[in-house]
Amino acid sequence: MHPAYSVIFFTTASGAGYGLLILAAIFAVGGLLPATGLLGLVLVGLALALIGGGLLSSTFHLGRPERAVNALSQWRTSWLSREGVLAIATFLPAGLFAVGWVFLGKTTGFFGWMGVAAALLAVLTVFSTSMIYASLTTIPQWNLATVPMAYLALGLMSGAVLLAFVTRLFGVHGTAVDVVAIAAILIGWGVKTAYWTAIDGRLPESDLGSATGLGRFGAVRILEQPHTEANFLMHEMGYRVARKHARRLRSLAHVGLFALPLLFVVAGLFAPEVTATAMAAGAVLALVVGLLTERWLFFAEARHDCMIWYGR
Repeated sequence: MHPAYSVIFFTTASGAGYGLLILAAIFAVGGLLPATGLLGLVLVGLALALIGGGLLSSTFHLGRPERAVNALSQWRTSWLSREGVLAIATFLPAGLFAVGWVFLGKTTGFFGWMGVAAALLAVLTVFSTSMIYASLTTIPQWNLATVPMAYLALGLMSGAVLLAFVTRLFGVHGTAVDVVAIAAILIGWGVKTAYWTAIDGRLPESDLGSATGLGRFGAVRILEQPHTEANFLMHEMGYRVARKHARRLRSLAHVGLFALPLLFVVAGLFAPEVTATAMAAGAVLALVVGLLTERWLFFAEARHDCMIWYGR
């Protein structure tokens, strides 16, 4: 599939925002973060800014953005609609949770329950985003159980790395934050590796023979291309990345998205506070490069089955 930059930014930014919102709510409600207004403002504000920015960027990929509201009415059958409804619904409890934390210094009681509700809705929103792709049986590289697992794992991992950096800046960092970050990175690494292994080993389920019903007569091949030049379908649905480039980009994702953040977080456990904060910043920078690379590959390595008609 053609990697649209607006969708890449949407899925990475909103995923990180939801991951940060989930972990900030869990840690705050659990009493592992102080109920200070500035800390709450930065954590919840950053999470909502990433979510809002991601959702806004997604509208640039729509042919008719003014009709986006109409899509919300299809929540019974459409994962895209469910994602939109859940994304909007998340803002209400998240906003109330932020009010309690930032202005009242409270993260328990009613405001604590709002934090829990925001975290649960955030999980459901990320899952719905992943199912937009995982539900498409016509794209074999997306129609896998590891796709929603990867979206959830990478979202939590991104949120954990961001949480570690912010808490370092505020001097309220605890070992539990690093433990969660390390666990999230290892889980995300494992899930993403399993995904790449799955798509590399997956054999095509259809070819020209099965698509035309002529396979029983022998091998079917194209005599002439359907078009004299590339068309919209070939551009959007049949984007191809060279295998050697895919391998290099996967290596970059392994290093930037997983190895370096893991190294920085682990090293920060034993480093002085100033050095540990710099390492946490390095983990965030590496994460951004690795996450954008991983998400670009997610789209570039996927190919719609309609490309069978073009001999691909």
